[in-house]
Amino acid sequence: MFKYILGRIGAMLLTLFLVMTLSFWIIRLMPMSIFENPEVSPEIQRKLEDRMHLHEPMAVQYYYFIEGIVTRGDFGTSVKIRPGLDVFEILSTRIPATVVLNVFSLLLSIPLGIIFGTWAALKRNKMTDTVISFFIVVFISVPSFVFASVLQYMFTFVWPIFPTLYNAQSPNFAVRLYSMVLPIIALSLNPIASIARYLRGELIETLSSDFMLLARTKGLTNTEATFKHAFRNSLVPIANTIIPMITGIMGGSLVIEKIFSVNGMGGQLIDSILGGDHFLTVALLIFYSAISLFTILVVDISYGIIDPRIRVGGKK
Repeated sequence: MFKYILGRIGAMLLTLFLVMTLSFWIIRLMPMSIFENPEVSPEIQRKLEDRMHLHEPMAVQYYYFIEGIVTRGDFGTSVKIRPGLDVFEILSTRIPATVVLNVFSLLLSIPLGIIFGTWAALKRNKMTDTVISFFIVVFISVPSFVFASVLQYMFTFVWPIFPTLYNAQSPNFAVRLYSMVLPIIALSLNPIASIARYLRGELIETLSSDFMLLARTKGLTNTEATFKHAFRNSLVPIANTIIPMITGIMGGSLVIEKIFSVNGMGGQLIDSILGGDHFLTVALLIFYSAISLFTILVVDISYGIIDPRIRVGGKK
């Protein structure tokens, strides 16, 4: 198991290095100039150019970029959004809101998706299954920003229960979290439906297998056999939905954060791309890539825990 995990970590680090390299070259080769901000004085511009070696060839700039990340954790300096400020300082002020939004979306999505998927499988071809399947189709088909707009209209204008926008100024975490309820729900609907759909299909197939028939002939009820035997066998393919689910939530939050004015990473990424802030854009792309790769690593490790056959195959 140790070699299996070590191999996956090595693959993750290699992929992250390739992402860093491609992000640097693609962003830096964009036609927009790094310095087009009239608010930056010539003196500050010269200091930034010297610090980031912008007078050197691109290959030399790339070397200093990688060297700064590896040795000092320095991702560069913002030149347009917040000129002269270290990129990591900017990200550190934006990460908490994004982490809270996405973590609570996951905490809501995973258990509810499992509950509804299991419920639909146990009530196959009945009214409960039909209703759940209907909402699954709706939540998967309609984009999250549409639900965000509907929720914002219904629960802030028609029924003023929640605030319209995220309250970032409040020192009270409970108040900030309360103002984030609607974006959390909007981000959770599609993942809930995705998990429920996959789990329903896997459980229905597993429940009709021979070993489940044997379990019921031994005296187990349908519910007992489902949770003791069928549920674990269905976790391997379900775990694979975690990757697109998490990356989908992170991608969806780009728009959701703008709708609800959440001062998170999504809005910062959009601003940095539109503003042509190259170093800040690259740092944000690395952040999202690291999240996705870490998710893949967790899923790969969970495969080995859930199904030993995968672990044994990895050794070969």
